[in-house]
Amino acid sequence: MQTTNEKNAAGSEVLVTCSAAAQAPADPAGNPGSPDPVAADTPPPHLPVLYQDEAVVAVHKPSGLLVHRTGLDAGERWFAVQLLRDQLGGRHVFPVHRLDKGTSGVLVFALSSSDAAAVATQFAAHTVGKRYLAVVRGWPPEAGTIDHPLTHETKDPQPALTRFRTLERITLPLRADRYPESRYALVEACPETGRTHQIRRHLKHLGHPIAGDTTHGVGSHNRLWRSAFGCHRMLLACTALEFAHPRSGERLALAAAPESSFAQAWEQARRMSLGCGTLATVSAP
Repeated sequence: MQTTNEKNAAGSEVLVTCSAAAQAPADPAGNPGSPDPVAADTPPPHLPVLYQDEAVVAVHKPSGLLVHRTGLDAGERWFAVQLLRDQLGGRHVFPVHRLDKGTSGVLVFALSSSDAAAVATQFAAHTVGKRYLAVVRGWPPEAGTIDHPLTHETKDPQPALTRFRTLERITLPLRADRYPESRYALVEACPETGRTHQIRRHLKHLGHPIAGDTTHGVGSHNRLWRSAFGCHRMLLACTALEFAHPRSGERLALAAAPESSFAQAWEQARRMSLGCGTLATVSAP
């Protein structure tokens, strides 16, 4: 179900909520966001459009889809840039930010190079409001700030700051390691900088890695989510972005509920925890 509340299409504040999004196929090997091999005649996935005007278009990217071509994934068949271009009748689109392959959620494109530059400048200046939801191992504090510099390839450490808030805590009667039970939490993360894998690396630094993250997470917990809940993805979703419209300057607020693969896995887990009397709501979302 999709609901839209718009004042106008020129950039006045817009709140868009998309409850249903395309579900990325799961990798039988359990790698998050890696689709199954597909037949040559399989139709391409459809990207749900959250918002569109003459300057920008926002879609709900499913987990398992790359934003654009990269040499690291030469075998991939579909990319968000090409899919959206085809959906718009061949019109060129310009990505203004990135989401990791395993991350789902709000992804924004511009429809001209000048509009792309205007929005990308805001990302570079850290003036874009960003909200993510993540399922993490363990029980983090109720709220806090992770101020921890991050390096990327050969670059020197760069300042990186993420604010977080714990929304719910659960305990599952399932063993992932030496303990008979496993604790998890639903966390809201708001990165104020935009370093590579920032949220994933910051939550790992905090001691609470994201479930399903095969790079920065814990294998035994990833396997628990695959076997218990059929979850073959990283449980990280971009649920809101807010920035100044590149032409009008008005604030544009875009929001999307986590896609079904995320929401269903978390709901199954919290029901199991509720049945054991261990569900705790820490902060209202």
